[in-house]
Amino acid sequence: TLQYMSGFGNEHASEDPRCPGALPEGQNSPQVCPYGLYAEQLSGSAFTCPRATNRRSWLYRILPSVCHKPFQPLQEGHLSHRWDEVEPDPNQLRWKPFEIPKAPQNKLDFVSGLHTLCGAGEPRGRHGIAVHIFVCNSSMLNRCLYNSDGDFLIVPQQGKLLITTEFGKMLVEPNEICVVQQGMRFSVEVFGETRGYILEVYGAHFELPDLGPIGANGLANPRDFLVPVAWYEDRQVPGGYTVVNKYQGKLFAAQQDSSPFNVVAWHGNYTPYKYHLGNFMVINSVAFDHADPSIFTVLTAKSTRPGVAIADFVIFPPRWGVANNTFRPPYYHRNCMSEFMGLIKGHYEAKEEGFQPGGASLHSMMTPHGPDADCFEKASKAKLEPERVAEGTMAFMFESSLSMAVTEWGLKTSNRLDKNYYKCWEPLKSHFNPKCK
Repeated sequence: TLQYMSGFGNEHASEDPRCPGALPEGQNSPQVCPYGLYAEQLSGSAFTCPRATNRRSWLYRILPSVCHKPFQPLQEGHLSHRWDEVEPDPNQLRWKPFEIPKAPQNKLDFVSGLHTLCGAGEPRGRHGIAVHIFVCNSSMLNRCLYNSDGDFLIVPQQGKLLITTEFGKMLVEPNEICVVQQGMRFSVEVFGETRGYILEVYGAHFELPDLGPIGANGLANPRDFLVPVAWYEDRQVPGGYTVVNKYQGKLFAAQQDSSPFNVVAWHGNYTPYKYHLGNFMVINSVAFDHADPSIFTVLTAKSTRPGVAIADFVIFPPRWGVANNTFRPPYYHRNCMSEFMGLIKGHYEAKEEGFQPGGASLHSMMTPHGPDADCFEKASKAKLEPERVAEGTMAFMFESSLSMAVTEWGLKTSNRLDKNYYKCWEPLKSHFNPKCK
């Protein structure tokens, strides 16, 4: 049974119970650390950031992370930040569930199963995002990954992930998410065919959105975010442990002689964390009209413009619909933001047939979208009484102020693009009658 500490962005302190007193008292870097450990700081922000936004943790480890051979290019996977490799496509795009290769014919672990679907910006400029799909059937053995480019927000859709980090272990199952922030080394163990989505953000960290007139409580509550407790292994792997680094959009690999998960104790506010989507406190309309989807924001990565996000993570959880005289499904929309949607389970209310768990859709900037014809007809004639919406369903959206481009893998190689998506709106017909108000 794994243990966690509670709280978003808190100052935490943890030591493996096998080594009590491993944390130095009263200072970060004593001349000699307890148990002969090395002190190492992991900085997630510039040293001079304001205190409220300064993120760092101190790790006390058996060997420092610098003990590895030189990095060499690793030609593996379908990661990309080449947003001009195919021509732009402004159409509404939808993908069928992404296929998981069968083992043992085609063994893929978390790293080799990463596929970039779309994105914008550039990691060297520290501003941008990428959306990846991961499909895997094998655990990472004697290798770990860390991302120099940005943060990974991981959304498992099928299969659970046992994620070992330098800070400890997290078990992340469908209907949960986790965030592994820039620079943190982690390894993923799976238990069969596994699939999910990743939102990568360059140059910003995820925050809880401001609540404004909602008040002090609601949406994702800070206490529901869980941080792993310290756990270490003192394991030698002579010349056989691989550290994979995602750097400037490419992968590199270095060899070392021991496990990187040798952190006996740590303290700080820069950590990995997980969150169960069932803990989200939904805010909704109880009078009339359909509120904007921003009320469902779990996490946001802010830009320098107030109120404009590089990326928002938004969910559409089970809830009550009670609005009077209202078309209750999502409204027809053209948006100055890019909207990428995925489905973890169930049936999304606006497109119950074609949008499937493990699939995705992308509605680009100012491209119109909205409920399909069946949904419109049903919702326009429905008796308006209190009803449960999205029962047994969890859909989500990665929304961004950046105009995202789709990769060649997304448009062609994956062979999962639904070329008939546009047809779901073709049956919409005019109900206009100038003689009837």
